[in-house]
Amino acid sequence: MANSAQAKKRAIQSEKRRRHNTSLRSELRTAIKRVKKAIDTGDKTAAEAVFRVSISTLDSIADKRIIHKNKAARHKSRLSASIKALA
Repeated sequence: MANSAQAKKRAIQSEKRRRHNTSLRSELRTAIKRVKKAIDTGDKTAAEAVFRVSISTLDSIADKRIIHKNKAARHKSRLSASIKALA
């Protein structure tokens, strides 16, 4: 455990940041699952609508550096390709 006041403060801040990042990562996974579920239903217009909302979530989490920007781009690309394949 931390001995100095500085180390105690850093431990508290790290835990707070970890909880916040975990929450954002969970939000990301949920957004991806929503798009996949919409794709599975086979309704292309509904899937595109959900995809548009999910893009902003992906981008905002990448901007906050919770995930790498290339990982966000990869998810967007794969989901977009899945939606295009519905036609």
